[in-house]
Amino acid sequence: MSILFYASAIISVLSTIMVITRVNVVHALLYFIVSLLSVAVIFYTLGAPMAAALEVIVYAGAIMVMFLFVMMMLNLGQPTIDQERAWLSPNVWIGPSILAAILLVELLLGLMTTDATIAHTMVEAKEIGIALFGPYVLAVELASMLLLAGLVGAFHLARK
Repeated sequence: MSILFYASAIISVLSTIMVITRVNVVHALLYFIVSLLSVAVIFYTLGAPMAAALEVIVYAGAIMVMFLFVMMMLNLGQPTIDQERAWLSPNVWIGPSILAAILLVELLLGLMTTDATIAHTMVEAKEIGIALFGPYVLAVELASMLLLAGLVGAFHLARK
């Protein structure tokens, strides 16, 4: 499992560097998804399968959809459509596809092999809900307000 952990960590760091250095927003989002998925694999190898599932569902799922909506709202017309068609060339998908395939192989290897040193503690959804809406309710509400402010700001930027 330590090989799986270190390989996922390397993929996470590399894809995060690619997110920061990409000029194209779509490319950066693809690398960001790979980075979030590799962090989920890291959580799983550390013995937190519920955190890994939440990482995939909340971050790689919901927040990426929000980014997609913001990009759709900021659509600037026909030149942008032509540029997006040019982005769909196969060479754009090579880097993220290779990193995602490596992560998939790592995840399958990790699921097939068991290691006695990692103790998985089962955490139920009810316990997470109690924690999020109990002592951490202020942080959850602040995060939701921040996301809403970003969405409203993107809407006002896109409005003519």
